Amino acid sequence: MILRDAERMLLRLGSSPYLYLMQGDFSAWREGNVHRTFFEQNVRHYLRGLRSIYERHESLNAFFAQRGAEDAWDVAALLSEELLKANGTPDPLCIPRGFRQSALKRLNLALRWMVRRGSPVDLGLWDFLTPAQLYVPLDVHSAATARRFKLLGRKTNDRKAAEQLTATLRQLRPEDPTYFDYALFGLDLQ
Repeated sequence: MILRDAERMLLRLGSSPYLYLMQGDFSAWREGNVHRTFFEQNVRHYLRGLRSIYERHESLNAFFAQRGAEDAWDVAALLSEELLKANGTPDPLCIPRGFRQSALKRLNLALRWMVRRGSPVDLGLWDFLTPAQLYVPLDVHSAATARRFKLLGRKTNDRKAAEQLTATLRQLRPEDPTYFDYALFGLDLQ
């Protein structure tokens, strides 16, 4: 389902998504569903914000580096600010309200893919962060496994829990605490 929906969205962007981003007409993105709870108006919201960033910066990496982002919460704040400037209104499906308290699982996962190098799943395209600065993408599965192994004491899966688990994992691998992400997510102890 994810691949089907991603393919459908990419088809709408045409043979050059960057060209579409910079020159396309976003008004065609109306109210249709893109994936689960993500709709065309959310895509339009993102596209406007990304265009605004790319009009001033050569890449997202350059934007975040120039703005001094140090973690997922900085990235969320900067994106939220840019999306708001470009659209005039926030979209809680793009950047959730209360993101400063959230574990930001999806964003931490995306950062892991974009920053880490040398694995089959990580692209290593961005350098405004180092692997040492990443936080574990905390979700119900990884949190439950971490609690079973006494790596996480906090009961709520929020920012403080992500920070706590990452701090624990930094003791084991300070240069790359997210190294343990897939083990925590995939280990089935039930």
